[in-house]
Amino acid sequence: MITATATLTSAEDLQRYRDQLVAQQDPKARGVRICMGTGCTAKGARQVLEAFRQAAAELDQPTVTIQTKCTGCHGFCERGPIVVVDPGNVFYQGVREEDVPEIWRESVLGGRVVERLLYEDEQTGKRAVRPEEIPFYRGQQRIVLALNGLIDPTRIEEYIAAGGYAALAKVLTGMTPEEVIEQVVRSGLRGRGGGGFPTGRKWRSCRDAPGEPKYVIANGDEGDPGAFMDRSIMEGVPHAVIEGMIIGAYAVGSPHGYIYVRNEYPLAVQHLSTAIDQARQLGLLGPDILGSGFSFDIRINRGAGAFVCGESTALMASLEGRVGEPRAKYIHTVESGLNGKPSLLNNVETWANVPQIILRGAEWFASIGTEKSKGTKVFSLVGKVKNTGLVEVPMGMTLRQIIYEIGGGIRDDKPFKAVQTGGPSGGCIPAQYLDEPVDFDRLTQLGSMMGSGGMIVMDEETCMPSVARYFIEFLRDESCGKCTPCREGLAQMLHILSRITRGEGRSDDLDMLENLGTLLEDAALCALGKTAAYPVLSTVRYFRAEYEEHIHQQHCPAKVCRGMFRYEINAETCTGCGLCAKKCPVDGIAGERKKPHVIDQVKCTRCGNCFEVCPFSGVLKV
Repeated sequence: MITATATLTSAEDLQRYRDQLVAQQDPKARGVRICMGTGCTAKGARQVLEAFRQAAAELDQPTVTIQTKCTGCHGFCERGPIVVVDPGNVFYQGVREEDVPEIWRESVLGGRVVERLLYEDEQTGKRAVRPEEIPFYRGQQRIVLALNGLIDPTRIEEYIAAGGYAALAKVLTGMTPEEVIEQVVRSGLRGRGGGGFPTGRKWRSCRDAPGEPKYVIANGDEGDPGAFMDRSIMEGVPHAVIEGMIIGAYAVGSPHGYIYVRNEYPLAVQHLSTAIDQARQLGLLGPDILGSGFSFDIRINRGAGAFVCGESTALMASLEGRVGEPRAKYIHTVESGLNGKPSLLNNVETWANVPQIILRGAEWFASIGTEKSKGTKVFSLVGKVKNTGLVEVPMGMTLRQIIYEIGGGIRDDKPFKAVQTGGPSGGCIPAQYLDEPVDFDRLTQLGSMMGSGGMIVMDEETCMPSVARYFIEFLRDESCGKCTPCREGLAQMLHILSRITRGEGRSDDLDMLENLGTLLEDAALCALGKTAAYPVLSTVRYFRAEYEEHIHQQHCPAKVCRGMFRYEINAETCTGCGLCAKKCPVDGIAGERKKPHVIDQVKCTRCGNCFEVCPFSGVLKV
């Protein structure tokens, strides 16, 4: 019998160990899976997990074993904490610590369903027992996230039992490095970190580049506001990232690997560290992996949270202990990267796709998606959408399908206004393009980009000049300042946008913004600067009338920019309670008790106190 402390010295050892682990599994065994992703943990999942463990410890049935385990992110963050009971794959959402006794008694021990904790469809009122019955999951096709929610990310045994490291064994025992690269090329896999560069071409360039040693690097420095795809992959399936990196290292001939993770992701760092230690212990990392003669090891480096370090050359400078600043790209990192040596850098989602491509074949992966964008993409669907969370969908699915069928539509059924894709440097796509496919090339044509996979949904109450100002301020703060176009251009754009949102816009402001955007795209040193103007250029392109209303009428149609709209009391809904008058700092509201009040527009400072305190929606923004 092979134990978890044994060293696997051959592919045969690995297969015997997998067979042994699978034989120990009982598909009818009772168990509870608790999502311990960062989102569910923030909502109290740790207390829920401890309550289940306490119930299991107190179980007075010696012949019954019930396993309680933590898993990675299930994706449906809007409904966390999430608990799944086996057998039956019964899906409970919004579980609190006080719900545990009922789930334990009725569902775990009794085999009955706790109806009140099931997902209920808003339109039909029908409750779903299993995840596949929920529209949020039904529309997805999971490759990278397939094991999230199923296995404990801190137990390598569960990853191996689910087929983990079989791709590595296949590569080391029956494929040459050139054959591995050819599989990745034929799959059509493109980088999931933002640039969308063909992965196989990058691998081949690195292998062919002169210089030793070569380095393999995983970019986990996810800094986009609202994005948490990479974090959930590293937290939920760290071994998939590691396995992909080992395969890539074998393909290009690298003995050293690095995973660059931002320090704000402590759970990801913890799970990756545990996974690396476990892989080393089993002989899947380190010298002579599976007796193949190939040696490779990985270390983790923590980033300090600089957004610019998501750029390849800035990341490598940070790995070297220098300031994270980009360099000109006339020399590619596959030729001269970390320490001046050939370096293969891919995003963690890209690495996690590799084992499945090797196992199932390039043709299988290439059959998913569109002609030039193959496979699936993980998105963080956030903003004014009913079902926020992580979604993995085939390339080519439309924005409408993602936002309305998977995301459930806009909160409070308000009209959709725009969706920003691609992170802070991405563009905002309006409603007329909801039926466009989501792939690398089409998003670029629309003035946005795929980016790393952020997707922020906006409704009619979103002010587009304010959105552009927010992202330009973020990028201004995160710019390293090395090149003048980015350093000065972003500062000037922010100055103009701030002026517009204060009601002080000038007639030539839009022309100036467009000229600055063109300058940045043409002259900035790195991708941060070259794409930084996308939020501005896309919103000016699609929402020009809204900018002009800010500039020429000093009015914000979304009622967001302070001082650019007024408050009025609705006589039909005002009950005359007087609360608004009490909270007005300038005594600008008058009226008799139990009769509609009136706001003195001359006195009103537009502070918004009346709007905030009215319990009857009696104050309107106009």
